[in-house]
This record gives sequence, structure tokens and C-alpha cells, in this order.
Amino acid sequence: MFWVRLMSSAVLVVLALLFLITGGNLLGLVTALLSLVAFRELMHACRVEEEGKRGMLEYAGYGGIVLYYLAMVLTKNFAWGMGCLVLLFLAEMFLYVFRFPHYHASQVMTAFFCAFYPAVLFSFVYLTRELTYGVYLVWLIFISSWICDTCAYVTGMLLGRHKLAPVLSPKKSVEGAVGGVVGSALVGALFARIFLVPAVEEEAAVILFVAIISAAGAVISQVGDLAASAIKRNHEIKDYGKLIPGHGGIMDRFDSVLFTAPVIYYLSVLLLQVGH
Repeated sequence: MFWVRLMSSAVLVVLALLFLITGGNLLGLVTALLSLVAFRELMHACRVEEEGKRGMLEYAGYGGIVLYYLAMVLTKNFAWGMGCLVLLFLAEMFLYVFRFPHYHASQVMTAFFCAFYPAVLFSFVYLTRELTYGVYLVWLIFISSWICDTCAYVTGMLLGRHKLAPVLSPKKSVEGAVGGVVGSALVGALFARIFLVPAVEEEAAVILFVAIISAAGAVISQVGDLAASAIKRNHEIKDYGKLIPGHGGIMDRFDSVLFTAPVIYYLSVLLLQVGH
């Protein structure tokens, strides 16, 4: 299992390099596909439709996600994307009303949540890449999530004494969480020194701001990890899927990335004063 997980991680890194460096419409397409798969995983995990069947709520979700990404890629304007999500909400309420009592209110609300969660949060990977210096800034999303995860694991193994979330994730420790945040900040600062400073020519300010951005992203990434675990616990499943050998589904591998992406985007715009 270790070697399978390692090989899968290596493939993911290579693919990430390809898509994030290329950016543009290709990255938009990839994030859209990831969102669609993650939506299906969440719908299945939450048992929104009948077991093994796809219903109108799920098809409406697919349509809403596709429209959302078309709007985002074509306009790069978050307002148009939000408009598509409003249309999705209205479509699902239409199904709720005109197929009553086939769907319960909880199913409709859960279906919208399952679409909004991955679609909107994944899109911030694309939006961050589209920023000025986005070819560099987009990597902070993964530094704040995957590097944090690695540093938290190592620190927790060596120093972990106090449980972070004893009921939800007994192996995670406060010391590990702090180690993850510090590790992400340090790696982010090093990344900024090597790649961003030569591009923007403002060494001290950029390194400091990127360290802050990476640390903030690391904090929220751990919440994302725990949130995805909580959903699995609520529905008594081990993994969201089997798409990625050794890791599970898209939601299993990108749970922390989803939460980190919007934080990196907005803090980059706020602190580094970058735009599209």
C-alpha cells in the first residue's frame, strides 16, 4: 500500500506541474472535471438519491457546475459564476416544488451543498493561476496544504502530546498542527525568495507576505481535512472513492486544497496587490 500511495503521489505531482504551469483553459477544464467527480462522490457519500441511481437533482448539479465553469473561464468574473449557481439553486427548487413530495427539503439542500462545495472552491485554483504572477502564487495553495500535511505528520510523530480533535481524528495533535503551519510558512518564504522575488523585485515585503499567506492557508487547510473527515464519519464511509490508488477519491486527496485555494486567492489580492 505504501508504494502504491507513493506512486500515485508522484503521478499527481507530475500532473500538477503540467496543468498549473500551462494554466489557461486547460486548467479550467481540469478543475471543472475534478469538481464534477467530487460532486458525484459527495452525492454518493451523502446518499442524496436512491442507492445506485442518478436522479434529477444530480443531473441538475452536473449542469450547474458546467455552466459555472463556462462562466468563470469565459469571463474570469466571479459574479457571473455566482449567477450560474443561483440558477442551479432555482432549478433544484423547481424540482422540489413540481415533483413534490418526491424530494425532501433535506435532499435539495444537500444536493446544492454537494455542488457548491467542490465547484466553487476548486475554481479558486484556476482563479489564482489567472492572477498576475499566478504561475507562482498558485503553488502556495499546495504548499499550504500538502506541505502542511507532511510537516504536521512529522511534528506530530515526534512531539505530539495534545489531541487536536480527539473524537474526529485521534491521531492529529496540536503540536502537529503548529508544526504544519510553521513548516508551510517557512517553505512559502523560501519559495517566494527563489521564484517571486526575482519577478517582483521587492524582497523583504514579498517574503513576509507570502509567509503570512502560507501560514494562514495551512491553518484553514487543516480545517478542510477535518471537515471532509467529519462528513465521512457522519455517513460511516472510509473513503469517498477509489479513483486514486492508495488515496481514495478526489475528495480524499484534495480536501485540504479545497479550503486553502480561496484563502490564498484573497490574501494574495489583499496583501500582494495582484489582479487579473
